[in-house]
Amino acid sequence: MSTVVEELDSIGERRFEPKAKDINEDIAWAKINTDVLRSLERPRPIFWVIFLSAVALFGVGVACEIYQYKTGLGVAELRNPHVWGLYISTFIFWIGMSHSGTLLSAILHIMHADWRKPIYRFAEAMTTFSLMTAGLFVLVHLGRVWQFYYVVAYPNERWTWPNFSSPLVWDATAIGSYLTTSVIFLYFGMIPDLAICRDSATGFRRTFYRLLSVGWQGTDRQWSNFRITYLTIACLLIPLAVSVHSIVATDFAVSQQPGWHTTSFPPYFVAGALYSGCAAIITLFIILRHTFRFEEYMTIPILEKLCKLTFAISMVWTYLNLIEYASTWYGTDVYAKQALIYRATGIYRYWWWAMNFLGSVVPFALAFKALRTHVPTMMVVSLLLNLGMWIERFMIVTPTFAHGYYPWTWSDVWWPNWIQIGIVAGSFGWFTLLFMLFCKIFPSVSMYEVKEMVYHRIRARK
Repeated sequence: MSTVVEELDSIGERRFEPKAKDINEDIAWAKINTDVLRSLERPRPIFWVIFLSAVALFGVGVACEIYQYKTGLGVAELRNPHVWGLYISTFIFWIGMSHSGTLLSAILHIMHADWRKPIYRFAEAMTTFSLMTAGLFVLVHLGRVWQFYYVVAYPNERWTWPNFSSPLVWDATAIGSYLTTSVIFLYFGMIPDLAICRDSATGFRRTFYRLLSVGWQGTDRQWSNFRITYLTIACLLIPLAVSVHSIVATDFAVSQQPGWHTTSFPPYFVAGALYSGCAAIITLFIILRHTFRFEEYMTIPILEKLCKLTFAISMVWTYLNLIEYASTWYGTDVYAKQALIYRATGIYRYWWWAMNFLGSVVPFALAFKALRTHVPTMMVVSLLLNLGMWIERFMIVTPTFAHGYYPWTWSDVWWPNWIQIGIVAGSFGWFTLLFMLFCKIFPSVSMYEVKEMVYHRIRARK
């Protein structure tokens, strides 16, 4: 066993002529450890700017939620017909963001796409923290936070079982199962790297990493069990991720509201989820690349592949969007047609056109190589794409409530007040806070997978 390790180390230390690949094949294995471990100790100063900004945003959200909790849900001005507001719109947005980790970690892992290896770790973390943020909106929207246990499907002997016809129960069950599996997937994939952190750390951090690495020594038996278990969880996550956002789409599709009662919502929601998630990965890719000095690992060729993947998914989302418009326009449901016309010409028309422009036209910037390789441009484009996806969620919820089946409930003028805006802003601060803490405490680049990637590339060149 030691002979094999020494041979691999010697191969990793060799120097070859550089080549334009996803990652520099001449990186020594010891340097990979040094670079990733250094990111846990000394990130660039921009890290603290982002971290403190996230703390401030989260503080605003907490203050607004405390005020809403003490005063009552009425301060959010959620009254008939606008009973969901920004809370459910943002809830759907965060659920959609969570699908990116599954796409990169599970699907691309099964397809043996090596370019995912330097970036899949932070995508998995993004999945976990997006779900944790989405779960908060179930509590916020519920109002009576102390009655949250009624949406949890738990067995009891008093026959006061939760109401399974309530979408709140569906969402809580879906989020709980997906979050549990995502945390296991994220933690299990980090065990070999946690052992590396354990061997390099001192004091309390050494004890912390020693407990989390659960006695990992890198033996053949451990690696064999690790590979099988990791692949099994990846295969489980793929249908689970699709079912989670399909359940969220079913919350709308089972209702009788015009524009919602359609069978195309589940695939439309899943495509939108993958779209927003991939756009968010581009944003975080650029931020981590600069903040933690990962230029050698998060390379431009990998960014190009992410952009191509995002462009392909954006075209799928655009196609499904056009199908929804066409089926409504040429269909027999006059109420759904009126709702579509209201979106395009009513008080929310500017948001509707902005959604279509940002979601279907801006992605064509990803089709040009000169723009895909320009990092500042991709940062702006990715932010615009996520803004478009958030507006899309807003346009699903608000205009339908404004113009439902009953004219006496119509309400043309409704905009969220400062309580809702503050809580939504706080959710972005909460997500950013958790994500930056994760990247400071745990290795956000998989050291052992990058080493495997370098080793296999070197073997292929020999």
